[in-house]
Amino acid sequence: MSAKILVADDDESLRRVVQFKLKQKGYEVSLAEDGASALEELKKSRYDLLLSDVRMPGLDGIQLLEKSKQVQPDLKVILITAYATISMAVEAVKLGAFDYLTKPFEDDQLFLTIEKTLKFKKLEDENRLLREQLSGREKFKNMIGVSKPFKDLLVLVNKVAPTDATILLSGESGTGKEMIARAIHFRSARSAGPFVAVNCAAIPRELIESELFGHVKGAFTGAIKDKRGKFALADGGTLLMDEVSELGIELQAKLLRVIQERVIEPVGSEKVSEIDIRLIAATNMDLKQRVAEGKFREDLFYRLNIIPIRVPSLRERAEDIPVLLKEFLNRFSPGQKIDIDNKLIEKLQNYQWPGNIRELENLVERMVILKKSNLLTPGDLPLDFGSMAPAPAAEMGRTEDLTFHEAEKKLIIDALDKFGWNRSKAAEHLKIPRHILIYRMKKYDIFYKDGPSPKEG
Repeated sequence: MSAKILVADDDESLRRVVQFKLKQKGYEVSLAEDGASALEELKKSRYDLLLSDVRMPGLDGIQLLEKSKQVQPDLKVILITAYATISMAVEAVKLGAFDYLTKPFEDDQLFLTIEKTLKFKKLEDENRLLREQLSGREKFKNMIGVSKPFKDLLVLVNKVAPTDATILLSGESGTGKEMIARAIHFRSARSAGPFVAVNCAAIPRELIESELFGHVKGAFTGAIKDKRGKFALADGGTLLMDEVSELGIELQAKLLRVIQERVIEPVGSEKVSEIDIRLIAATNMDLKQRVAEGKFREDLFYRLNIIPIRVPSLRERAEDIPVLLKEFLNRFSPGQKIDIDNKLIEKLQNYQWPGNIRELENLVERMVILKKSNLLTPGDLPLDFGSMAPAPAAEMGRTEDLTFHEAEKKLIIDALDKFGWNRSKAAEHLKIPRHILIYRMKKYDIFYKDGPSPKEG
């Protein structure tokens, strides 16, 4: 892909000449007639290089340099001036300019300066990508296993990763859906681009549209400046939409348009921008059931479900528990030799793991911190181990007889019953945000006894 260059100069003749010459060299060139116009363009689109005159009416080149770094921190800037002085050059470099040109300049000087700048940017981008990939691989360390379900999952991941197809990941909380999404990204042709993850259930409903698609200044109370959304941030890479089932119907329609037309429209704006992303959606709910209940658009479901991948629960991967234990022990006790009693392994393999791999990871960290010796036995398990899975509400007695988790579940069910299963009112009563209540309901498998909640609130 050719480099994108923005040329800002109030001299129309110079702008057009520079654009013509740079296009002949294969660059993608846009023009701005002054600093303010250039800044607005930088807010709308990503550029590799800004070529700006210093003397412009209104927002001059130095001011544009400062503001451009706030909008696109990795943007490279070359300043053009007819008043070059050592002090100006020093000031420009201090403020973040990569280089400067003095009018009049020869074509070769222009091309050489731009090539040098873009070459440096490429090296910076490659170093950043390497750091991100190494960081990403660190997060794949517990993507290990010997069980058939896990091996089948890896075969599928390696098969679909090189494609650009939309993927729908399904599976219980804590099974590692985000890790699988990252693995797909870093094994794809988009690995040089960004990986952006957003949890739709963790964002308040009134803010999620802005979080996904961005907004312009003044779009709503509190929108004091333009903001790029997750889709724009993922341009050229991969976007993971976790808990996609939590999107409201109106937002589902907007998402469908994005998938079909590959354009986004920020909140409060009438302008659309093209995006180039791979979309991975994830859910711990049955989307087909949500469609049947009228809570999820059928056409959107089929758009997301191009390649469905189910991530197996830890209960289905009991054979992997010994190797996962070893990996977590190496992570939480580097350099120490800690052995595991076979009776402990057997106990862990027989446990139901409502929290899946995340729960196992947390358990190992806790046991390592509180261990009595370098041999972990069933005696190192927490006293409440095995009582974490919530009991049916009908079996819950007095609060003082319950575990912490049982008591928490009972409080949630009582609040929902009190307000006719209106989640907003129940959350307000419990003095917690609505999205936290929804998360707790999923955690404890709390569903309306007669089917879907009668009031989604």
